[in-house]
Amino acid sequence: MIRIGLFGKTNTGKTTFFNAATLQSAKISTYPFTTRKPNVATAQVQTLCPCREVRVKDNPVNSRCIGGWRFIPIELIDLPGLIKGAAVGKGLGNQFLNVASQADALLHIVDASGGIDEEGRISKPGMGNPILDIRDIEEEIVMWFSATVRRTLKRVAKRMTKTRTTLEEVLTGELAGLKVSVRQVRKALEAVNLESKNVERWKEDDVRDFGQKIRVISKPTLIIANKMDLPFADKFLENIIEEFKESAVVPCCSEAELALRRAEEKGFVEYVLGEEVFRVVDQGKLTKEQLWALNYVQQRVLSRWLRTGVQFGLNMCVFKLLGMNSVYPVENERTLSDKRGNVLPDVFLMPPMATAKELGEQIHSDLARTMLYALDARTGVRLPSDYILHDRDILKIVSATRRK
Repeated sequence: MIRIGLFGKTNTGKTTFFNAATLQSAKISTYPFTTRKPNVATAQVQTLCPCREVRVKDNPVNSRCIGGWRFIPIELIDLPGLIKGAAVGKGLGNQFLNVASQADALLHIVDASGGIDEEGRISKPGMGNPILDIRDIEEEIVMWFSATVRRTLKRVAKRMTKTRTTLEEVLTGELAGLKVSVRQVRKALEAVNLESKNVERWKEDDVRDFGQKIRVISKPTLIIANKMDLPFADKFLENIIEEFKESAVVPCCSEAELALRRAEEKGFVEYVLGEEVFRVVDQGKLTKEQLWALNYVQQRVLSRWLRTGVQFGLNMCVFKLLGMNSVYPVENERTLSDKRGNVLPDVFLMPPMATAKELGEQIHSDLARTMLYALDARTGVRLPSDYILHDRDILKIVSATRRK
């Protein structure tokens, strides 16, 4: 399952975002470091389901289909907040960074209203500096990655001498705890011109350059400009977008999303994740405070930003940053069902350039081992095992076992 980590300074609204996306009840307060251990739960990403295109009524098993949209489970991790000095153990930095290394991508939650100070304490909107907050936290992550690389260099040199393997292969093995691939290591080495330099001759600048590059490549990051309903957020958002041109920035109000989801859970409103509208079911059942809160969400969030940004941010992270494709395996290519008759039962998130054989491995290792070919359920065309998967493919994996 895809793992997305939420990080940022304390009091930026990370846990509120987490609760809004997962409908959990993780503790929220204004005290720094309220989240002392990572909260982990299931969220969902949203993509267009092929059911309407192929004109079938689906009944999903590992996901949900609502109004022609498929909601696919992912794992969301709310990480302890960071402050300057986290890389050397200040605050809860080490705990955060060890867990963050296992994420496929990261969402950097920032208080776009400038409502926290340098230490992550709540202050008045406009008094803080979101740009410095982003830079401080990013620096901590780069320092931690660089320190990890620095610790491995001696072992890398010894392993290369003994095994005669390539630098990228040895580095990948040594940095396995960061969840990096050979391709990512190769790309980082080439980007900083270190692919042919003896590791024993790496200088401190080389270590930092590689650490920074492997951090960016292996943990792609989306900036979530949170608290967009508060004063000064509009102006700070413009500054963030201008300052961090290399990053995608999503305006967000996680409190609004959490309020809508709680209201929907109680039957007060009709609301679908990521939608631009909600409908009050019965105003007579709501208190004045609840009506005021829903009106606030409409006026200060949806009317200005079209959406709360929570679901949109998750979708952007998985489908844009990671480039994942949604692929639907079936056992019966004519009815598009599994052996129990479930139509379009499962969907798998597959990375860019993944093959049909890799899809088979995700379904079952034996299926990939005995695979003969794939069958495009839409056209009936046979596809080789090295066929590159595309988004919303519907495929049958044909193996020697199944053929018998």
